[in-house]
Amino acid sequence: MEEANVHPRVHQRHPEITDNDVLDAWVHCILSRPRLDKDPNEYLAVGVDANGRLIELAALRGADNVWIIFHAMTPPTKKTLKELGLSDRRQ
Repeated sequence: MEEANVHPRVHQRHPEITDNDVLDAWVHCILSRPRLDKDPNEYLAVGVDANGRLIELAALRGADNVWIIFHAMTPPTKKTLKELGLSDRRQ
């Protein structure tokens, strides 16, 4: 994945996730896809951090092609896993 920064809002909502956790998951992304129904520059992804946790990520690509990761949480929601095609379970 390309260069990324973590928005401070991530820590406000999920203080158990550090910048390093988020960036590790970004680098070790398992699957990502654009959220075309919202903004083609917004991506939803899941990746693994250095602790082996699966982390859900949402990021927006800026005009300078640097990603801003504005959402991160663990574990990923069933909705996210379904949106990425990692689960076919109905909700």
